[in-house]
Parts: sequence; structure tokens; C-alpha cells
Amino acid sequence: MKNLTVGLALTVLLAACAGVQSPPGAAPQDQPVTTQAVNPFERGPAPTTASLEATRGPYATSSTSVSRLRVSGFGGGTIYYPTTTSDGTFGAVAVSPGYTATQSSLSWLGPRLASQGFVVFIIDTNTIYDQPSSRGTQLLAALRYLTGSSDVRGRIDPNRLAVMGHSMGGGGSLEAAKTNPALKAAVALTPWNTDKTWPELRTPTLIIGAQSDTVAPVASHSVPFYTSLAATLPRTYLELRGASHFAPNTSNTPIARASVAWLKRFVDNDLRYSPFLCPAPAVGTTYSDVRSSCPFN
Repeated sequence: MKNLTVGLALTVLLAACAGVQSPPGAAPQDQPVTTQAVNPFERGPAPTTASLEATRGPYATSSTSVSRLRVSGFGGGTIYYPTTTSDGTFGAVAVSPGYTATQSSLSWLGPRLASQGFVVFIIDTNTIYDQPSSRGTQLLAALRYLTGSSDVRGRIDPNRLAVMGHSMGGGGSLEAAKTNPALKAAVALTPWNTDKTWPELRTPTLIIGAQSDTVAPVASHSVPFYTSLAATLPRTYLELRGASHFAPNTSNTPIARASVAWLKRFVDNDLRYSPFLCPAPAVGTTYSDVRSSCPFN
């Protein structure tokens, strides 16, 4: 009986050890990252560095144009979405262009994000001169249209929404997150805003600055925005080495890689993407400055 008891104990111990996984930061990024826990919001296969950097993800996409005459509170835009309905609903993100720009300045992001499993609405603003506070209000109006009236509303989980923007649109994404703390994620690309402090934000926030930005210099915009965020908030600052203010206006792999991982982690609650965010990437040829609140709660 004693030998039987010892044998059973050893069997249980070995089984438990076999189930132990390496910590997220140690996961090799050239291999798929998986999680044991079942997450109903996971969409798509396990990620790899190659899948995050690909110009298209696993989902086929389509798009539909929304006239400004059909909406109120913003200037219309283009919705990009996965064509499949077999995987359930998707999280959604509204995206604002910057000062004097239109949706075309960020059009590369539409199919790139949608093909990773999101409904993406790149908007036009009421006027090209709208300030960040107005752009934040318009992003929220776009999300209301997207989930309440759009032709693709049935594909969207209205409880998993995010905002994103460039320049004044990036400042607008912070404004939207301040107004609606229920948003799951905010991504600000070379953001500009006269408000430099954001301690009230409760939305996980990714800020991507550009080292050579002369329009929204990081010392007076991106860095103060980041440092003002609450210490308990999941947040990351990435500064693109040698890049200008307009880096987000053309296809950019570091921006896409970080944005997809951030949206997946916080909109889809997909822990398979944690190793691509924490530990934060090192300063080097891609980034001139990196700051993060890793590990995230």
C-alpha cells in the first residue's frame, strides 16, 4: 500500500510539472505562442513574428464605403472587415486621420488590421481642420454608427471597441478614451494635442512617437502623454528611430506589428500576444526610445 501511494504521488507530480509553461517573456517569437486557457474572443491562429509582420493576416477581407450623407457626427469613411461569419463576432476599431488629412492617409491600415480579425472604420472628419477634442468625439460617433446602424453591425461585438489615430487623430484617440473609459484599447500614432496630461485614462494605451518628428516633437507630445498616464495602466511607448511625423501615412511594419499585438491583447484579451509586448522591445535600430508598464495585469 505504501509503494502504491508513493507511485500515485509521483504520477500526479509529473503530470503537474508537464503542464507548467515558460513565462511569457521567454516564449520564442519565431514559434507559435499558445495558451491553455480557453478564450472565447481569440480569433485566428497562434501568432508568430512573421504573422505579425505580414502585410495580410489570416482573414480574407472586404470593404464598404460610408457616405458622410448617411451619418451624423463625423464625415463618413470606409469600413474594412473579415468576410467570414463562421468565427463569431469581432472587435472593432475606429481610426481618425490627422490635421488636413483624409482617410486615404491611413488606408493601408484598413485591410492590414481587418485581416488580423477586426472590423476597422477609417473615418473622414467633419472638416480637415478639426481639433483633437472634436476628433475624439467623432471617433465615438463612428463607433456608435458602426455597432448600431452599419451594414456590418452583426459582425461586431459592441463590448470590444477601440480607437486609433494619427497626429491630431492620435490626440483624438486619447480624448475618446478619456470620454469613454469602457474602450478596450487606444493607439496614438505620432499624436498631437495641447492637453499634455492624461492621468484620468483607464484604457490600455499604446503611443508610437517618431524620433525626428518636427510637427509633434516627442519631447512635448508623445513622451509627456505617456509619462502622465497612471502607473497602474497598461501602457507602452515606442519611438521610431529616425522617423518623421508622417511615418504612419505609409505602410510601416513596426507600427503594424505593435498595433496588431496591442489590439489583440486588449480588445480580444488574447494572451497569446503578450510575449510580443512584454518584455518590451529593446532600443536599437528600430526604436530610439522604449518605455512600458510591463508586465501588464
